[in-house]
Amino acid sequence: MTETDEKLVQKYVVSTDRSGDIHVHVQGDLSQQDKRCVFLTVHDLGTNHTSMVDFVNCPAMTEIKERSCFIHVDVPGHEENSPDLPESYPFPSLQTLGEDMVTVLDFLQVRYAVGLGEGAGANILARCGQAHPRRLLGLILVNCTGSTSSVADAFRSRFSRWRGTDISQSEEDFLIYHKFGHQISSDACEAAERERMLAEYRSRLRGNLNTHNIKQYVRAFIHRKDLILRGCRPDILLITGMLSPYMSVVEKMYKELDKDKVTILKIEKVGDVLAEAPAKVAQSLLLFCQGQGLLTSLPPPGVERRMSRAMSMEEYDKPNIRRLSLTPNMSESPPPRKV
Repeated sequence: MTETDEKLVQKYVVSTDRSGDIHVHVQGDLSQQDKRCVFLTVHDLGTNHTSMVDFVNCPAMTEIKERSCFIHVDVPGHEENSPDLPESYPFPSLQTLGEDMVTVLDFLQVRYAVGLGEGAGANILARCGQAHPRRLLGLILVNCTGSTSSVADAFRSRFSRWRGTDISQSEEDFLIYHKFGHQISSDACEAAERERMLAEYRSRLRGNLNTHNIKQYVRAFIHRKDLILRGCRPDILLITGMLSPYMSVVEKMYKELDKDKVTILKIEKVGDVLAEAPAKVAQSLLLFCQGQGLLTSLPPPGVERRMSRAMSMEEYDKPNIRRLSLTPNMSESPPPRKV
């Protein structure tokens, strides 16, 4: 993320009952939320909100970004140059984080949003969708895991050295495998490009992120409880890479869900889909949102834009909440905006 992009992001600190202070970065003008699609994003292990900002700023997302607002959440202790989380602070479970995401929406006085999460962040937003189905219009889940910690997770957690200020080699290997999967040993990616991505990721791990706090998030992910999405009210778009270590888990989740509520996108030759295949993700994101009555001024890929001259593009983009039948009751609505 460039310095210019950083200046366009507004920063907030949201106090929650159980997860403590959560740092939030808003990209876009929330005062226009009635005419925009609002996304709530949560990042994966070994990164923070900047990974989501980088995806939103990619060329394939330009038109969507112009008609949307993005609320990027940093998991506790993952803001830039964060100090160590205190020993007295119990790092929240993924379930607790998911339930507390509604506090972020309330604080920013956002009535509805679309969840966009990757990896552990996808798991968090899925739990938010279960707990507060009237607040999330849809869930876009990248490499989301539904089952509890796998054998591979348990093996790596057992032999990782979780003490010390630096990330050990085994911990780094776990995070690289989690993010890039089989790509690290696949011929599908050119060697030079593969090394560039891995070097960039390693540098990020040892850069402005607090490694002590990264480990807290990893522990929460490894000790996650089963995520049961059957019966989940918001529509779901599952996205995975064919080289991701979680592809089979995502496929299993898809098979268990109501096909009227879920769509799956599997992208060949990649593991890190947001970084390696942003155009395909953006295309599916747009189609999914349009299925929810959002971003309707943008034509689907390959279709020429046609709209009535009597309507502005902002009117086309205005969410059709009545069509979605997701009007929240008063107890689930944020307080009215003061004028």
